[in-house]
Amino acid sequence: MMDYQTLFATALGLTPPWQVLDIKFSKPKNRLDVWVGFPKGSTFTCPACDQAGMPVYDTKEKTWRHLNFFQYRTYLHARIPRVKCSEGCGVKQIQPPWARPGSEFTLLFESLIMVLAQDMPVKAIAELTGEHDTRLWRILHYYVEEARAKLDYSEIQQVGVDETAAKRGLDYITLFVDLNTSRLLFATPGKGKETVSTFATDLRDHQGDPDNIKSVCCDLSPAFIAGVKSSLPQAQMIFDRFHIMKIINAAVDEVRRYESRENELLKKTRYIWLKNPQNLTAKQRNKLNSLKNEHIDTVRAYNLRLSFQGFFDQPDRASGEQYLKRWFYWATHSKLVPIVNAAYTVKDHWEGILNWFHSRVTNGVLEGINSLIQAAKTRARGYRNSKTLITMSYIISSHLNFSLPSL
Repeated sequence: MMDYQTLFATALGLTPPWQVLDIKFSKPKNRLDVWVGFPKGSTFTCPACDQAGMPVYDTKEKTWRHLNFFQYRTYLHARIPRVKCSEGCGVKQIQPPWARPGSEFTLLFESLIMVLAQDMPVKAIAELTGEHDTRLWRILHYYVEEARAKLDYSEIQQVGVDETAAKRGLDYITLFVDLNTSRLLFATPGKGKETVSTFATDLRDHQGDPDNIKSVCCDLSPAFIAGVKSSLPQAQMIFDRFHIMKIINAAVDEVRRYESRENELLKKTRYIWLKNPQNLTAKQRNKLNSLKNEHIDTVRAYNLRLSFQGFFDQPDRASGEQYLKRWFYWATHSKLVPIVNAAYTVKDHWEGILNWFHSRVTNGVLEGINSLIQAAKTRARGYRNSKTLITMSYIISSHLNFSLPSL
């Protein structure tokens, strides 16, 4: 029958000369302690030159948190040896096979944390494991940085850019996404021009080349536009369909809000004018039909909105430009000030809007990633700082390979 020492040695994956020396269980403390060591006279391989047969020079006691044994917190204790290399490497400390350098946790415990972090808030994981969340964040930061260091961005050509709120109305982080593989490439604090420069630096750090970026899809932010022009000079700007429609929708809503002050029929009709016809409820559709025959500015603004959407149905850039010219003429002669202003915003970004026909890319992928990040932020009730939000963003949406042992 297998004894307890052998059982735990097998469970821990220990190989000679490592062996379990002692096990102590304390039910009152809800704790299990396992001592690991090696027989006197054991030799080790020099970690600097891989020369085997090096004798032990001295040892130092260390402790690691391990996976729970059932409901009991488990700790590993060992005297870690240093060897004096006969090949001239000096005195070097041996790295135990169950933990990474500098960590206070075993590899299996860290693997569990990384798995749980993909679906649970770190605070909840801290309560589950009985560890302070700052200690767990160190694990997450380490593995994200290690995994990102191995990434190769040499093939990246199409990028989506958008910002997301780190805290309500306060801090922001900017996200850069590979539109071809739907993965987060880079996240950085802020939402200004400098974020694009920081991305270009990160691109170079991962074998990428800013000059290889052929297109960038983003909103109409002057900061992003300036950043792309200076840091990604070969990239074609493509203004995202969602954000262009957001400008048109805002103009329609402004017309409605102004007109509703004097027209009671427009009260509580906001979403009728912002939804597409196929998305209206039966009640909203009936209300819209009753208002269409009214000679009101909001109906004209709404029709201009629907007409603008037809731009994205055109077969090619030439057709799209002719369509956009007709819409611009109609909009600027509507005498609806918010619509006129929106039309001139379109004109100011004419080329970037028409560039949509070259690749027909949108930031829909990025919006999806943004939604995942915001959902994680909601579950966690916010993050302590931008660094923690960025780390969690990578875990959720970068498809990183963490190279962790199997649980």
